[in-house]
Amino acid sequence: MLALPFAQSSWHGPEVASVLAVAATALFAGQRWAIAVIVVAELLLMPTIWPRAFLDDSGAMMARVAALSTLVAIVPGILSMRRAAAALVLVTGQRRTRENCRRFHMGLVLSGLIATILPLL
Repeated sequence: MLALPFAQSSWHGPEVASVLAVAATALFAGQRWAIAVIVVAELLLMPTIWPRAFLDDSGAMMARVAALSTLVAIVPGILSMRRAAAALVLVTGQRRTRENCRRFHMGLVLSGLIATILPLL
């Protein structure tokens, strides 16, 4: 929600943040699939937020504080990536085995690493 006021970029951070807000509401309503949407939305939000927190030279202190607060708010979702992988296995209709959960978890980790490194290129 803290990322909603940011200007649009090529990653469309405000749109992803609004999807994150809707998925969080679904999670509060007891929908287990929503944790997968939350983690994917947080991974897509990462390339928009972390450069604003650490690489922004504009000197806007409030924008930097909002970006840092957003990064802190992303941490619990990233830590629940293993649960999200299990939910993604079920959402895609595959059998929930340990091997499938590991594959989805590694895919989420790799996409998170790519999303983190991509703004540096």
